[in-house]
Amino acid sequence: MRYDVEVSGFPSSHAGHLCLLRLKEDDYPGTTKITEWPSWTLPVLQWGKKQGGVVGFSHSGWGLAVNSADLPNYLVPAFDGIGANEFIVDVTHDAVDFISAVDTPYVWELNIWYHTLNCGYRTRISGETDFPCIYGERVGLGRIYCKLDGQLDFDEYCTSIAAGRSYVGDGRSHLIDFAIDDAEVGVGKSERALASPGKVRVTAKVAALLPKKPNPGIKRRPYPQKPYWHVERARIGLTRKVPVEVVVNGVVVATQEIVADGTLRDVAFDVTIDRSSWVALRILPTSHTNPVFVLVDGRPIRASRASADWCLKSVDRCWQSKLGRTRKRERDAAHKAYEHARAAYRRIRDESR
Repeated sequence: MRYDVEVSGFPSSHAGHLCLLRLKEDDYPGTTKITEWPSWTLPVLQWGKKQGGVVGFSHSGWGLAVNSADLPNYLVPAFDGIGANEFIVDVTHDAVDFISAVDTPYVWELNIWYHTLNCGYRTRISGETDFPCIYGERVGLGRIYCKLDGQLDFDEYCTSIAAGRSYVGDGRSHLIDFAIDDAEVGVGKSERALASPGKVRVTAKVAALLPKKPNPGIKRRPYPQKPYWHVERARIGLTRKVPVEVVVNGVVVATQEIVADGTLRDVAFDVTIDRSSWVALRILPTSHTNPVFVLVDGRPIRASRASADWCLKSVDRCWQSKLGRTRKRERDAAHKAYEHARAAYRRIRDESR
């Protein structure tokens, strides 16, 4: 068992609980007690990464609630919680390895991730269980499955999280060996290069397990009610089938239905890519892969001007929400970091369509 640090109850907690893995040193420089730690998240993340840590946000959906089930959606949340709130800023500083999922409502978790992927950022997704604070059922309710070469090793496991050689889920469905042509998710830069727009082959081994009889008590609940991720929510009508979806820049472009009887099946899709894009597989809301990045003519991903505009508005909303709990002596540095994020999203918006 390995325990690093969850930044919970620290001065920066209002801006997002951080998960710091593979630390060599777990005392922030110049501090002797928790109350002396920074009151905003970026310095903590940068300190963790500087020492070789793998760092990201926990229980991401808190503070990002919206009254919509659409993915992506363009409603700007309040940024008033302890989830991936300052993620919207920190990702522009290359300071975040992962954003957690499965522990909070899936729309709130995935929406901010989709928008930043559409802007060309490459933060990966990780599974999480905040036991017993959010769920008291068990450890491992939210999971990440990493592909490792050889013996199980904690450092290699963390490296796979940062590289995105993994998928997340509730353990009731699986998306194994996701690849686009010969580009396997999380290997190298997780990229597939195309000289010009064209078709790619999306492949994976998938499985899901549903009881034959539906459980309407789960299926009919609004998505912000527990269980947030559950294979029963993916059931198609009264059948024992679930949809495997190919997502390109946040939009479903192809679907195959599989029988959720626990059998591992090969799936394949031919998908047309007309510009640089991120591509993932999902069975929503029970499992989701990390992306493979398809680069057309070497161009960066600039998938959506609307996503860049959403991110820009979100930086402003986050600043309004977090300013009052950021120490006065730290506000100049925080303001510069937020201005950096605003400038980045403005530039990306101008480069997008």
